Amino acid sequence: MIKTNLPIYLASKSPRRRKLLKQINLKFKSFSVDIDEVIRDKEKPYRNVQRLASEKMEVAKRLVENGIIITADTIVVLKGKIIGKPKNEADAKKMLKRLSGEVHTVYTGYSICNTWNSKNITDYEKTLVEFRKLADYEIDNYIKTGSPMDKAGAYGIQDDFGAVFIKKITGCYYNVVGLPLTKVYQSLMKIM
Repeated sequence: MIKTNLPIYLASKSPRRRKLLKQINLKFKSFSVDIDEVIRDKEKPYRNVQRLASEKMEVAKRLVENGIIITADTIVVLKGKIIGKPKNEADAKKMLKRLSGEVHTVYTGYSICNTWNSKNITDYEKTLVEFRKLADYEIDNYIKTGSPMDKAGAYGIQDDFGAVFIKKITGCYYNVVGLPLTKVYQSLMKIM
């Protein structure tokens, strides 16, 4: 268990990330930071997510004088192409049709900073996810729930119908949810 006298902050609006940190009994406050999440096509996926987590950290550090801050960013990569969050329902449908029957990679970059001692760790995790072949009606019904709209790759592996799209995962399950818990926990222990 993580014990510290410093306040801990999650700089993310993701309810999934909040739930994951609560799962490991971490006491924290959350707030969101807004940056222009620019994906650079020529930048490797793991570098994209680490850079975005670091950019979020720079904004978050202006808001927290003393404490431990956690930021993160998640992307989905299929056949070398980065798939972000869908812009609208038509975009979500197109994404899910592309993922259907394929194996993709989920990358989550995270940054953790202890503003008191200036220790900072930025890292990433990747997980392979195999989708089964999806029927058009399944995709349409899922989109009608609204769930895909705030998720990279237009699906959630947890808490909703997106879970039944997945045939197999190789790697960290929690990474697909939005935060690689083991790595985050180990990083938190190192910066105390």
